[in-house]
Amino acid sequence: MDQKVQLKLETTPSKKNLIIFSSSLLILLIASTFLYGFYVLAVAAVALLSGGMVEFLFAKVRKLEFEISWIVSPLVLTLMLPPTVKLWVVAVASVFGVFFGKAIFGGLGKNIFNPAVVGVLFVTISFPSLITAAEWIHPSIDNFAGATPLTLLNRGGDFTYGFMDLFLGNVPGAIGETFRVGIIVLGIALMVLKVADWRIPVAYLGSFFGLAALGYWLAPAAFPDPILSLFVGGIMFGAFFVATDPVTAPIKPWGKIIYGCGLAFFTILIRNFATFQEGVIFAIILMNAIAPLIDGLFEKNIEVPEEKEVTAQ
Repeated sequence: MDQKVQLKLETTPSKKNLIIFSSSLLILLIASTFLYGFYVLAVAAVALLSGGMVEFLFAKVRKLEFEISWIVSPLVLTLMLPPTVKLWVVAVASVFGVFFGKAIFGGLGKNIFNPAVVGVLFVTISFPSLITAAEWIHPSIDNFAGATPLTLLNRGGDFTYGFMDLFLGNVPGAIGETFRVGIIVLGIALMVLKVADWRIPVAYLGSFFGLAALGYWLAPAAFPDPILSLFVGGIMFGAFFVATDPVTAPIKPWGKIIYGCGLAFFTILIRNFATFQEGVIFAIILMNAIAPLIDGLFEKNIEVPEEKEVTAQ
């Protein structure tokens, strides 16, 4: 087999890994339901139905098996959206993400970009007033009309959120990003069970903290507190549940570390200097694009297995 051609592996999902990963996502969804209300279940239902429809039609047209792994991308997408997002926007994001992020590449294991990120990125750019300027819900404040912790921290507002609130999810934010104690515990469990490779989240979060600390030391007026920066926005969820997608990440161990460092660099850059407040989805889509180039750095050492059991998104 030509190793130069096989830099991008076609992966086969493990049913065991799929069940563990999907169960982790469902736990976060249930926790978010307690935080933000039952509307988030409607968001998840629309994402699953619309994304599943695309997957089913694609499987029928291409005469492929309808894999149960189709549930992963809609669940990830749901957890990255605001809790007040309109249902038609959810449907657009799910259909667009699954079709343009996965189906047109040939289906499971052949996609270059994470389908959930493709969908969220599309609606973020196309309907910014409905995503980035959404009416956020605060779990313990009725008729909340304030900003998210990420907005206050990165845009120089009066930061009034306590660390424990950030840790336990008692703050406004995307559906799956605020219950950070759950994200950390489940993320560690995924790494221990080898469902997710530890190198990517460790490199991502470690490099992010290092760059944020360096920026805060050199230019405190331009860079916010590095510790708080780790506990606002979607970086925790992105590091453990999105960036670790084995289909769109590099293959080799050192490639994964470089990938994580690149994610940190782009997240810092976009969060602090770009128009959009959150840099995670942009960082992941950019690093997805250059993941094959990173693999190319280790081209001579790549050994292509006959089958690789992973959880594909």
